Amino acid sequence: MDLFFTYVLAGLAIAMPVGAITVEMSKQGLKNGFMHGWAVGLGGMTIDLILIIALYLGLASILQIPFIQVPMWLVGAVFLILIGYDSIKNADKDITLSGEKPNKSFTSSYRNGFLVALSPGNIVFWLSVFGTVLTNSYDTAEPTQFLIIAVGVLTGILLHDIGLLTFLAYSRKIMSRTMIKAFSIIAGLALIGFAGYFIYEFTIGIKELI
Repeated sequence: MDLFFTYVLAGLAIAMPVGAITVEMSKQGLKNGFMHGWAVGLGGMTIDLILIIALYLGLASILQIPFIQVPMWLVGAVFLILIGYDSIKNADKDITLSGEKPNKSFTSSYRNGFLVALSPGNIVFWLSVFGTVLTNSYDTAEPTQFLIIAVGVLTGILLHDIGLLTFLAYSRKIMSRTMIKAFSIIAGLALIGFAGYFIYEFTIGIKELI
């Protein structure tokens, strides 16, 4: 049980920093309610699960090769710029106030979460922050221990998502359409800001390769 709770905390640590997936999940949670924010979170957790398995199989070392990692930062920046631009452009669309039925499909919300988490730059960031520690743990783990570790990490991420979306579900009850639109624009700018960070990492990586 100690191993499980240790990795629940690791999952919370992964999810706690405000990143691109958190921004997108918050935006959808405010615009369309708990379930749509939850769909974004599930899209992100799908990639988290894939990354956990990849780390267990030792694929993290391949993704961290400079000639592979550096271009991923740039591709990731493009992903986030496109999603951020779409968030700003459509800030006044697909807004449902508390009590109204959303027009947006769960599939599209899930897809947004999946694409944000699938952003190569986001994957590189995730692996660079947590990859070394987690890979070392997985290399020495038995199959049963790996299952406990994986469930622990995903449980931590799940607890974060539920807590955040519950807060947003109550917040949107007192928010007007204009306030939600403003948040959507701010979320789009935040995503573009993360893209700027990825471009910075790409520039640093290029300098180191040269």
